[in-house]
Formats: sequence, structure tokens, C-alpha cells
Amino acid sequence: MDFDPMVMDTESLGPSVKITDAKPHSVDFELQSVDLSFANSLRRTILAEVPTMAIDLVEIEANTSVLADEFICHRLGLIPLNSKNVDDVLYTRDCECEQYCEACSVTLTLHARCTGDEIMRVYARDLVVDPMRANQWVGNPVITDPEGLGTVICKLRKGQELRMKCIAKKGIAKEHAKWAPTSAVGFEYDPQNKLRHTDLWYEEDAAKEWPKSKYAEWEEPPQEGEPFDYDAVPERFYFEVESVGNLEPDVIIQQGIKVLQQKLAAVIKDLTESGDPANGVNGHGYDAPRSPEDVGMAGAWGQDQGYTTPFGNGNGTQEPQQPWGGGATPYGATPYGQQNGWANGR
Repeated sequence: MDFDPMVMDTESLGPSVKITDAKPHSVDFELQSVDLSFANSLRRTILAEVPTMAIDLVEIEANTSVLADEFICHRLGLIPLNSKNVDDVLYTRDCECEQYCEACSVTLTLHARCTGDEIMRVYARDLVVDPMRANQWVGNPVITDPEGLGTVICKLRKGQELRMKCIAKKGIAKEHAKWAPTSAVGFEYDPQNKLRHTDLWYEEDAAKEWPKSKYAEWEEPPQEGEPFDYDAVPERFYFEVESVGNLEPDVIIQQGIKVLQQKLAAVIKDLTESGDPANGVNGHGYDAPRSPEDVGMAGAWGQDQGYTTPFGNGNGTQEPQQPWGGGATPYGATPYGQQNGWANGR
């Protein structure tokens, strides 16, 4: 049999990616030669486990605006912060400091006072970033509007003032949505519905009542009378990734793949039951983004701590608890007694 060098088995080459559209804050691409579980794992990782920076703690010194402290804290937490080279920043739960320091956080200060008769708008550009940080990018507010103002934080009348200190920390969207690197991730396969994975509800005609996806033109439609293939599996997956601005779209995807590699390396290490660090990715151990929900993970809450109550904890010991002033958390002491607020909206 003659061999044509131009015809090759695409499956033997492994996964393939074809970028169909690329913009500064979004990218569309097609993923092939992978199964559905892998494609969906990449989608979920991009959504929830790519680390970014976000304001997590706010120390309020003065607030005479019409907005409550908690409301402003929530708005500050949702301001996108530049997360370039965020790997240089430690997780607070992995740092040796008591609450926060230059190695695990970025400090931003805000001081605004309205002295005129006109309404004064306070923008993200008014946040002053402390130069003492892991690198020159992390923590800078993301400003993309032509005027260079950024997100509106609040409005002030004459005599009203805002003065506060914001602490930005590293985290993942699995902990809170403010750490999400993406505003949306589109994921689609089998736009012609040949596999019958989607059961479309309709009144008279599904083809007329359900408009076709734009990707339907990229695949052959089913032929009339064509028998159903029970062994068919999806082969092409269409992604649309839109960034909020803290990371570039290609970096988000690369970080998502890196997290998947680290998680698989940890599984391989556990299955082989070997302490050899060479089982990790590229000869390194497992250091993927972690959530405080992962109880028992090194660097999180510790082993077998159990739940805690104001009268003791779940392991039977009676340690004094102070839930309303200085209670310990995975991120440090809770400073409610200092008129401070968490920037998480909870």
C-alpha cells in the first residue's frame, strides 16, 4: 500500500487547537482529538481554579457617604486587579505572617473627599497601590475605558469622605466569584445534535423554533434517514473564553492546563504511593490552587480539625472562641472589632 506523507492520523498527534478568533479580552478556539471529559475538565478549571488577585480585606477609617461599609467593601472586591505573574504571590494560608504581608498580599489605599458643590465620582483609578509587592503588575486596578477612569466605586456630595485601606490577596473562584478570571466561558459540541445529547422542547418544529449555532455550518448536517450511531462520541469542542481583564485570555487557558497537569501529577503520586517528588509535573511537587474547603490539605486548615463552635471545636477540646472579635480564619484574624469589613459580599 502506498503511503501519502500528506495524510496523517490526527489522533496519533494528540490534542490539536485551532484558534478561530482572537481579541484583547476574548479568544475563540476549537479543540480536537480529546474526549468530552477532558474538554469539560478544562472548562471547569478555567472557570474556577485559575488563581488571580482580588481585594479581600478592607480596613475602613472613614466613610461618610450614603453607602454602607459592607456595600463599598463588596464593590471593591469586584474590581478586577492585574494578576500577571501571580505565581510570585503566596497564598495567605501558606505564608508565615500572622495576617498579611508583602509576600502574600498587595496593599491599596483610597482617600477621596468632595470639597465642591458638584457630585464627585470615585473611580478605580483613585486606588493607590503600595510599591512593596511581589512584582510590578499584581494588584494594579484594571482600567480599560478610553477615559482611563475604571470602575465607579461610589459618589460623594460636598463634605463626604472615603478613607480606607484595602488588602488584595491571591485566590481562586472556587472560594469566591471575585477571583474569577473569566466573565464567561462558552462551551459547545455537536451543534447538529447528531448524538442526541440534547432533547429540544418544541411545539411544532424544533428546526424552526431553535436557531442553529454558528458552529453548525462547520459540521456536516445529518442526512435524512441516516441510522443513529450508538458508538459515536463528540470529537470537536468549541470554546469561547472572555476575560474580565485581570489576565489575558491565552494566559488563562495556559494556567488552566497547568492546573490540570498539577492535579493529575498529584493523582499519579498518590496512586504510586511513592514519596519521590519526581512524580510531579516536570520533576516538581504538587502546588495547584487550593481552596479552604479542601479540609486536610497541607497548608489549609490542618488535619482532622473538625467544625468549630463558640464553645469549642469538633475534636472534643474546649478552646476559647471569639467569633465577634479576632476570631481565627484560614486567612488570619477576623478584624470585626476594628470597624473593618470583608470585601466578599457575605
